Amino acid sequence: MRKADLPEGKSLLPDIVAGLCVAGLLLPEAVAYAGLAHLPVGHALTAVVLGLVLYALFGGSRFAIVAPTSSTAVLAAAAAVSMTGAYSLANAAAYTQAVMALVLLSGLLLMLLAAARQGQLSSYISRPVLKGFAFALALTIVVKQLPDALGLELSAAVRADPFSLLYFALTQLQVWHLPSVLLALTAGALMGWLRRWPRLPGSLLVMLLSIGLTQLPGWSDLAVQQVGAVASPTFAMGLPHLPLNDWLRAGELAFGLVMLVFAESWGSMRSQALIHGDQLNANRELLVLGVCNVGAGLLQGMVVGAGFSATSANAAAGAVSRKAGAVALLAVLLVLFFALPALHWLPRPVLAVAVISALWHALSVRPLLDVWRMNRDRWLLLAAVLSVLLLGVLDGMLAAIGLSVLGALHRFSQPVVHELGELGDSRNYVDVRVQQGAHAQAGLLILRPEEPLFFGSAERVMGEVLRLAGGRAGLHTVILSLEESADLDSTAVDCLMELRHSLQAAQKTLLLARAKTTVRDLLLRVDPEGMGHEGQLFWSVADAVAVATCGEAPANGEAGNNRQSA
Repeated sequence: MRKADLPEGKSLLPDIVAGLCVAGLLLPEAVAYAGLAHLPVGHALTAVVLGLVLYALFGGSRFAIVAPTSSTAVLAAAAAVSMTGAYSLANAAAYTQAVMALVLLSGLLLMLLAAARQGQLSSYISRPVLKGFAFALALTIVVKQLPDALGLELSAAVRADPFSLLYFALTQLQVWHLPSVLLALTAGALMGWLRRWPRLPGSLLVMLLSIGLTQLPGWSDLAVQQVGAVASPTFAMGLPHLPLNDWLRAGELAFGLVMLVFAESWGSMRSQALIHGDQLNANRELLVLGVCNVGAGLLQGMVVGAGFSATSANAAAGAVSRKAGAVALLAVLLVLFFALPALHWLPRPVLAVAVISALWHALSVRPLLDVWRMNRDRWLLLAAVLSVLLLGVLDGMLAAIGLSVLGALHRFSQPVVHELGELGDSRNYVDVRVQQGAHAQAGLLILRPEEPLFFGSAERVMGEVLRLAGGRAGLHTVILSLEESADLDSTAVDCLMELRHSLQAAQKTLLLARAKTTVRDLLLRVDPEGMGHEGQLFWSVADAVAVATCGEAPANGEAGNNRQSA
């Protein structure tokens, strides 16, 4: 971290203030997210404690707060329900075991990926897809808070479908419970007003105030629903009890959770690290997140990650080290020991508003509009939003991952091949279409694929090369610049060999320029007398041109080795 970000002396005051603020956010979120996961609150509180303890000990970000998040809570619930009919919400004990298995397996997968140094895992979900998923998920969660906020009594089928729920809530105004609606509106206004002071735990203060209101005479006559009894976390060590087939199914579903946990967490951590000039190791963070989730799974906690709301709140409140997380832990433990029974009186409309308040940032359309204005990845953005809204959270998440991979494959598989020409007498070879003064040489065709050669692009690129070569009169040599390919897979090697044979049959020579060391070594092993021969591999385009025109590399060829073709 930068020295400028550290407080003078050894004052703990900034971390104490930030820790109390974070605790004020985590407590209402724990109650809310337990409801999203259809679990008792004790499971969420267990996860809060374990996430704070383990990340404070082993984590690298001084701002990250690892605890249950809305997205992972909803996704874990959807995954558990989808396993088999035995794990329906009606069978609470079996459902809880399925969720715990998902938490444990997610942690183990995160640790295995860290051991394999796969810290780039989050890049498998493109940012437009992640933004669209987050927006649609937040919208879905907010809609599902309407029954509690409006005091509606609805069947499970109506609650499960956000479209049916929203339609019912907007068209059946006569069944709204007026005291619940007024309480929700008042709580929302207070939470919005308290946002002016980021260091105040606005949601917690409003919740405490609402609990106080329930003690007033005549409150029971209003018939506002309350949270009810909240059991303390047990921290009971144990493995989930599932048949082997269900463990295997849980392992498949845990992959989506792993992707979401790390993509969301790494995004939160990295954004704060960039703002404050900190350095983070992605593989280390992957490992620590895995440890946190394994601990949560063994001690009956929910899935945890570094959520945007808690991490941002920690930074905004002035935290300067991971000690803020330790202060938040201490505050949470004090509440668990001395004030947990008070949650029994919390009105459900206020809890629903607390969930909406925590997700308010995710409902902003600005990130979506920013992507739209770029005129890039629009279809990915829309598809991610529609996947969650139409397919549900679990299938929407898997679809989002698939869309990201398909988007990358589509982009890399397009045969973009540019012709290069020498810029004056500079020995620099640039795109002849965009650079004035660049000229092609008679008898030569110098081409550069603009994407790496791999199984998805190699055949199309080679076909484009043959097409361009067939349309050039008097051509005797094709030079292919491979600067965009750090390595080649077997398909790309096969395609290069087929290209060489096709050109030879047409009385043309293939030379390869700017092939990196890994590519040269591979071609030398596979085709030592052909493409791997030193007479066909060149460090620079200029040297390949010299051999094609004069029969030998120039004396100053070493100087050309360091030239970049643009």
